[in-house]
Amino acid sequence: MLTEALAVLAANGGAALVAAMATDAWQAARNGTARLFGRQGSQRQAAIEAQLDGNIVLVERASDPAQARHGLAPLWQMELIRLLEEHPEAEAELRELVTHIRDALPAAQQQWTQVVMTNIARDNSRLFAALGGNVIYHEYPSSTAGGEHPSPPSGAAVDSSD
Repeated sequence: MLTEALAVLAANGGAALVAAMATDAWQAARNGTARLFGRQGSQRQAAIEAQLDGNIVLVERASDPAQARHGLAPLWQMELIRLLEEHPEAEAELRELVTHIRDALPAAQQQWTQVVMTNIARDNSRLFAALGGNVIYHEYPSSTAGGEHPSPPSGAAVDSSD
């Protein structure tokens, strides 16, 4: 199982990779990523290169490239997690690649390169979080012990015609 630090590295790696798509940093990001996956053999490296080539077409043709990147980032995070599970020695090379990509990115794309989210809920609290998405939560009032519903908030209209 991967440590939390390596999982964060994989998330940052996936984010940096998709951030580079359709930028001047793309070729270096593509080549570095393909080289990383070369550890799994030449066929796997060729498959990753084909996947990268297809993904950049999606970003380039998207009416909203940011949305396309959002969709691709988790895919690359999972690919990198798998790589790190099979080849933990790739950690240093991945860290170096993420730094290289981040440094080569235009300022507008650099926001993509840090994916760190820490959420802590304690003592019967509730926590709702989304990274790059929405949280929609509905809570309905619970009944009181006697089966009655709690009083509406002050100022609320109450129908007493029962």
